[in-house]
Amino acid sequence: MIIEYKGAIRVSGNLIFFKTVEGVRFGERVIIKFKEKMVDGKVVYLDERLTLIEVLGEIYSSNPENIRVRFTGEPFKVPVSEQMLGRIMDCSGKPVDDLGEIAVSKYAEITGYAYNPAKRDYPRDFVHTGISAIDGLNSLVKGQKLPVFAVSGVPTDQLVAQIVRQIKASEKKSATVFAAVGIRYENADFLINEIISGGNFQDTAVFMSLAGEPPVNRLIAVRSALTFSEYMAFEKGYDVVVVLYDMTNYCDALRDVSSKRGEIPSRKGYPGYMYSDLATIYERAGIIEGKEGSITQLPVLTMPDDDITHPIPDLTGYITEGQIVLDRTLHQKGIYPPINVLPSLSRLMNRGITDLHRRWSHQLYSAYAKAKKIEMLASIVGEGEISSTEKIYLHFGRNFEKRFLSQDRYEDRSLEETLKIGWKLLRELPEEELTRLKEEDIKTYIRGKNEGSPK
Repeated sequence: MIIEYKGAIRVSGNLIFFKTVEGVRFGERVIIKFKEKMVDGKVVYLDERLTLIEVLGEIYSSNPENIRVRFTGEPFKVPVSEQMLGRIMDCSGKPVDDLGEIAVSKYAEITGYAYNPAKRDYPRDFVHTGISAIDGLNSLVKGQKLPVFAVSGVPTDQLVAQIVRQIKASEKKSATVFAAVGIRYENADFLINEIISGGNFQDTAVFMSLAGEPPVNRLIAVRSALTFSEYMAFEKGYDVVVVLYDMTNYCDALRDVSSKRGEIPSRKGYPGYMYSDLATIYERAGIIEGKEGSITQLPVLTMPDDDITHPIPDLTGYITEGQIVLDRTLHQKGIYPPINVLPSLSRLMNRGITDLHRRWSHQLYSAYAKAKKIEMLASIVGEGEISSTEKIYLHFGRNFEKRFLSQDRYEDRSLEETLKIGWKLLRELPEEELTRLKEEDIKTYIRGKNEGSPK
């Protein structure tokens, strides 16, 4: 027998304050009825007198007397299936691409579970993105979580679309999951068209939550994408890469929902539990012993006011293993992608590359850092006042940005091509300046002009 309850006290945004019913559980899925319309909801707070329900959709009545609630007795779940690859879905996994229904293999709990640290395997395999600034100097490793810190005014949409099109964690069973979180319709339309044009869309699943939807949908979209990723990785054996864009919208939704609940705010108005909430997302990445698949995460966030110390990038940096930093100055120079490799970092990079690649990257990074210092000096004293060696570095820095950092939006560079460009640039420098390379490296790749190999 289906029982519908009355007892709504008040409605605040997408929250319903309801009198507690015996047997209700925290996190339980509920069905809310507004006259003839029904929508899903979730129990997010519970005590002896009050139950707080988040509505996962539009509220069609602000009058508490018109609301009826059915408690399902089950946790909130999302449908999962291999057939979701090549499809576009809403925040709860329902198809929105007009390609028909998806055959559901099972329903999985959206909250997920923490991985046992003792059962985790250490990330060690290189992940291809086709972007030289990442593959060469800030290599991504399978099972890693590596965020992208963007600033306003740079082509983040184009870069995200390129990463989703090109990224591949393995040559065997590889899949990409893209969660578009709180983005505008025109941005979503651009991203979908760009991703589909890549030709590998059959290996990509998209979960979308648009800016016009209730804030709670952004929280659900991220967790739905991760739940599907865990199913594909640890039950079907896929190496999955999850791209989450934009995590700033997720955190803003978290703040909005927290404010409506009446919770005490912390830094910048965000809830005090934002660190632990983000950890429940970012820590759902890795490799588990005895499981064939893996989950690699690339969260993308726009830094408010370009402030890397803002709570969102600050807390993200604590939980993840490095960062890729986008730079407006490079964008203004016409460099795409505008990745500033100097503040960027991949803490697990050395686990996924060869010794030769490591020495190559250290030398290239060191030379570019020195070139930027000389560029600053030349802007003060003038290029005519610097030494001949410093002029070589100045020329090297400009070529590095033009030939190494810069590439076409549709250019998928192999690691061999990235190394080849780097060796050509290093040949511009005097041999005595190549202090990060071994003598055999100089003999083979500088004097011998071998193009280099990742092997």
